[in-house]
Amino acid sequence: MHVIDSHTAGEPTRVILDGFPDLGSGPLSERAALLATRYYDDYRAVVLEPRGQVAMVGALLVPPVDPTCVTGVIYFDVGAVLGMCGHGTIGLAVTLYHMGRIGTGLHRIETPAGVVTVDVQDESTVTVTNIESRRVAAGVTIEVPEFGVLTGDVAYGGNWFFLVDPSPIPVTPDNIRQLTDLAVATRTALNAQKIGGENGEPVDHVIFYGPAGDTAAHSRNFVLCPDDAYDRSPCGTGCSARLACLAAAGQLGEGQEIVQESIIGSTYRLSYKAGEKGGVIPSITGQAYVMSVAELVFHPNDPFRNGIVL
Repeated sequence: MHVIDSHTAGEPTRVILDGFPDLGSGPLSERAALLATRYYDDYRAVVLEPRGQVAMVGALLVPPVDPTCVTGVIYFDVGAVLGMCGHGTIGLAVTLYHMGRIGTGLHRIETPAGVVTVDVQDESTVTVTNIESRRVAAGVTIEVPEFGVLTGDVAYGGNWFFLVDPSPIPVTPDNIRQLTDLAVATRTALNAQKIGGENGEPVDHVIFYGPAGDTAAHSRNFVLCPDDAYDRSPCGTGCSARLACLAAAGQLGEGQEIVQESIIGSTYRLSYKAGEKGGVIPSITGQAYVMSVAELVFHPNDPFRNGIVL
């Protein structure tokens, strides 16, 4: 299996170029469902230790259905197959540029959540125009066992989010363990009480907000991903959900730009346009860097061929 690894604002992406089982040619949502079920062990083996690393997201290149797209892609981490991935799309665009498959300018990429557009500005800098994002519920109050009551918004940005502002725990690197424990407990409580999307979709990400360490940034966030790892980047789909919430609350106007800082201090530039269905069309600008070009080997006698699972 041939892969190229990059990181976007500190968050790793592993693009799978070849060597993965064929998922067929149906809609990407159907191929993503097939990946999540029939090929569960296969995709997890790519990102689990010892072959992968904590917080790694895989990006499986597949033929697009839409002929105007340069590629289709299905994203996943250890915990789930994802509808979309903002940092992964920036990393994918930089990887395709590195390979010579695309140049600077606009390109369309098909994901299970829909078609997104990337504007490649140089070898590292990419702006992603995401699918329309929306706030589903505002001011949702939930009792989190052992932690107390939290209030936040439910929103969709390509994945499902519960956004809490302000965070009950200071959003600083010293508190990553405590923030992780709180976020896991919050997501468990939300799903137990069936608080999520309009059609019962479960929340898979939790975000806490606090004051930015960088004075140029609007805020600093802590993002819990489905695999229970924290996002090293500001989280592109989470930023999309954030923009939807700020727009719905009248706190950010169309075309206004803000800077979102991650828990490690990396940043994205964000803005939005009004969507056709009442939501927002997010714009996310960040930087990614290719780290390695590799061939993964899956030896049949390797006791950890499918990764370390504890």
